[in-house]
Amino acid sequence: MEIKLNSKIILEKEFKKSVKGYSIDQVDQFLDQIMEDYDAFEKTIEELRAENKRLKEELENTTVRRPQVQQSAGNTNFDILKRLSNLEKHVFGSKLYE
Repeated sequence: MEIKLNSKIILEKEFKKSVKGYSIDQVDQFLDQIMEDYDAFEKTIEELRAENKRLKEELENTTVRRPQVQQSAGNTNFDILKRLSNLEKHVFGSKLYE
């Protein structure tokens, strides 16, 4: 979807005048409202783009950290198994291998 208008284009728009035309004041007031809306839309779009960029960067940083957490969990599991093995050796001694 391509945006074809902005507040500057709306402001500078000239209409042909005719005998049975519209009230110039009403058209100007309506165009002023449209310009305000376009300005608000542009501001909202820029805010959303900035938020989108921030969230993408946050997601990248989170994805990079995730493997480190898994690696740490793997080390923890290895440590637990090693301690369990040592405990079995201590409790059961030579009976463990019979």
